[in-house]
Amino acid sequence: MHITLMLVALAVAVLAVTAIADRFKAPAPLVLIVGGVAVSYIPAFPEVQLEPDVVLFGLLPPLLYATAISTSLVDFNANRRVILLLSVGLVVATVGGVGVVVHALLPGATWAASFAIGAVVAPPDAVAATAVARTIGLPRRIVTILEGESLLNDATALVSLRTAILALAGGVEAWHVGLDFLRAAGGGVLIGIAGYLLVGYVRKHVTDPVFDTGLSLIVPFAAYVAAEKVEASGVLAVVIAGLLLGHRAPVLQSAQSRIAERMNWRTIAFLLENAVFLLIGLQARQLIAAVGKSELAWSRIVLICGATLVTVIVVRMVWVFVTRYLLIRPTPDPDLGRTPPWTYTFILGWSGMRGVVTLAAAYLLPLDTTHREILLLVAFSVVAGTLFVQGMTLPLVARWLKVPSPDPLDDALARATLLQQASKAGFAALEKLEYDDPHGIIETVRERVDQRNFSAWERLSTNIGDEAPSELYSRARFAMIEAERARVLEIRSGGTVPADVVADVLQMLDVEESMLDVVEEDRVRIGAVNQQRRPAGELCADLERYDAVDTSGRTECPDCVREGTRWVALRQCLACGHVGCCDSSPAQHATRHFHETGHPVMESAEPGEDWRWCYVHHLTA
Repeated sequence: MHITLMLVALAVAVLAVTAIADRFKAPAPLVLIVGGVAVSYIPAFPEVQLEPDVVLFGLLPPLLYATAISTSLVDFNANRRVILLLSVGLVVATVGGVGVVVHALLPGATWAASFAIGAVVAPPDAVAATAVARTIGLPRRIVTILEGESLLNDATALVSLRTAILALAGGVEAWHVGLDFLRAAGGGVLIGIAGYLLVGYVRKHVTDPVFDTGLSLIVPFAAYVAAEKVEASGVLAVVIAGLLLGHRAPVLQSAQSRIAERMNWRTIAFLLENAVFLLIGLQARQLIAAVGKSELAWSRIVLICGATLVTVIVVRMVWVFVTRYLLIRPTPDPDLGRTPPWTYTFILGWSGMRGVVTLAAAYLLPLDTTHREILLLVAFSVVAGTLFVQGMTLPLVARWLKVPSPDPLDDALARATLLQQASKAGFAALEKLEYDDPHGIIETVRERVDQRNFSAWERLSTNIGDEAPSELYSRARFAMIEAERARVLEIRSGGTVPADVVADVLQMLDVEESMLDVVEEDRVRIGAVNQQRRPAGELCADLERYDAVDTSGRTECPDCVREGTRWVALRQCLACGHVGCCDSSPAQHATRHFHETGHPVMESAEPGEDWRWCYVHHLTA
């Protein structure tokens, strides 16, 4: 009963604090930590001991899996070199740097204990980093790298920690370290692939969303435990299984199963992520009380904690700049059309927040470790310090460095183009069908697909204040659905229709309304961006300067033909008439032409499309 009450209280506190934080536009993770510290000093509140097994076996697998299935495997692979340098190279460098500092400042600390605490504080946390990064809207490439790094670096850190603990127990040879790492990495990857293959096979033969969701809830725990059982990396097993299953979900799962899984894991991740920050704060009182019994002076303890925090931050900043300019030399960013500036690298270095895995790993240190209570406080100081020093200043640093967030207008243009290409494939498949259609059903299908595409293009409209046809449709359909639901509920209360039938009809209305909600939220966001950029009814000077031209007969991208690449859609420069492929195409010749010539306006050269785009002001007409 006591444990149940604690869990309920924890969940209620998480929901209440996050709601209040959202209301006042405050970062919920930091508010939760402060709240946890404050609550831990209430005399009547019971002491909450963070058990390592609870975190490593109970919290870490679902958090990793929730992030992995929503991470793009394509983007992950495109940035794999950066991710590996951060998740392996940087972790090892941090272990060494912190180990040297702690050994020099903490009297009586052995090299094994010093490197152990280095392994504890080395890995940035997936929850902490992406929670802050997504909140402030960092560029997608940075978020992808942070997610990828955080998914893999726990494996490197935990293997390093396990090796250091073995050294504390009586020494370990160098060859054993390499063998242990290979076994952990190789075994974790193999078990993750095996889990993916097994679950994928089952999903091909199961269409029940409830069964599929139940299977999804088992995967992270089964993969983690199976890997740890053979002394492989449970972290890698969960990550590999999640990445592959998420990537193959459109093929392996039904639409209902994907919707159910996505919503379930969003809910689980929301509760666990925020509970993690609250648990971090609740550890403050007992850690400080334990350190109060130490023989070392508080001035020395504060020095050790502060020096470790500075070392963690400095090592990361140095590493990201050195590896960028000596090893990585990044390719042009698809969103920028050019190589990312140094400001991106700085933001990447400043986003190394630590989280609950660091605290949980600290409790794995043997009880007889010299100055164990101080090492635990060091871990807490690094977690709290990086979250507050870096987490609170990250939005200010991003604005100061003028690091752009993803542009909703760019996204809307890419979405509309992608839907257009999907529709072409769909219509081609429709033409191959053999059917007898005396009722005009095929024409209805065409009209619905066109309506969907028109809605996507209308979101790019520059006529602020005018209600587009799709907006009128959404407003009318919302009103209808509300009336329809009220009538269904009225009939339900009479008890004349079976409950299962009523539930099915309500679910159909819910699915349609949720689709309209997504479109409406996207339209509002794009409209807000448009209003900030341009007064109502006005176009930028570049769009007003050029007139539309006849694009008929423009059937190919000359640069693609010359280079042997393929295009998705065609765009024409209104300054010189140059035809190039769109940004959805591999070579992006239209954008390349803008960067080479500075010609600001291009126009769609696709049949039936007459919109223009200004590269300088990011406006359409």
